Amino acid sequence: MSKISRRKLITTGLAATAGVAGLGVAAKLARRYGLIPPDSGVLYGAGETLTYAAQRTLTRHSMAREFSPSDISKDPFANEVAPLGDAFQRLQHGAFADWRLTVDGMAARPASFSLAELGSFPRSSQITFVACEEGWSYIAEWSGVPLSHVLDRVGALSQVRYVVYRSFQPDWWESIDMVDALHPQTLLTLGMNGGELPVRFGGPLRMRVPRQLGYKSVKYITRLTLTDSLKHFGKGLGSASPEGGYAWYAGI
Repeated sequence: MSKISRRKLITTGLAATAGVAGLGVAAKLARRYGLIPPDSGVLYGAGETLTYAAQRTLTRHSMAREFSPSDISKDPFANEVAPLGDAFQRLQHGAFADWRLTVDGMAARPASFSLAELGSFPRSSQITFVACEEGWSYIAEWSGVPLSHVLDRVGALSQVRYVVYRSFQPDWWESIDMVDALHPQTLLTLGMNGGELPVRFGGPLRMRVPRQLGYKSVKYITRLTLTDSLKHFGKGLGSASPEGGYAWYAGI
């Protein structure tokens, strides 16, 4: 049996098992084949495991819908964030010339990139939909560097399973698996709607993960850490989201 057909069979079995014997048994099947999210042990973990396993098997290479320029929202909503502080203000007054993106962890060539360096890398753009778990949404054009290119530049090791990304705000962090990290639509975003990325939308640098809900597209990115395990980050649930009651995997 081929690897692809076997995975499809596994997912079909997961869904059937969930209906017949409950989510707990389905979660055991997912664990057997390594299709488990880092927050699988929380109260809602069995359901999250089934969702993650099914989506990773069936939509692994799918693309988020892209729109035309006429669809761009005229007044996109920028949710409020906590005050960014004096250090951020100093960086902003210097046109973010001293802003750095540090890439560390399981990399052959750990590095620190300025915005100018990131801007010199191959650029990609997309017009995609931002959907927030709180109910608001908008469509915008995003441009930036594919995360996959940065991972290639630093020589991500073959053992890497996750990319942890941190905001200028120290308590704001997330992670994604390598399926999303290497996906062509996952961007380190530098621009929005034809201009620089405004601060209120995450400038100067924002992660954009269009195949997941908006809280995975963290603003003010300063660090990427490549790792084979999330057990030693925060509470070991994969990101700040499940620590606050949301799911680690937020696929849409």
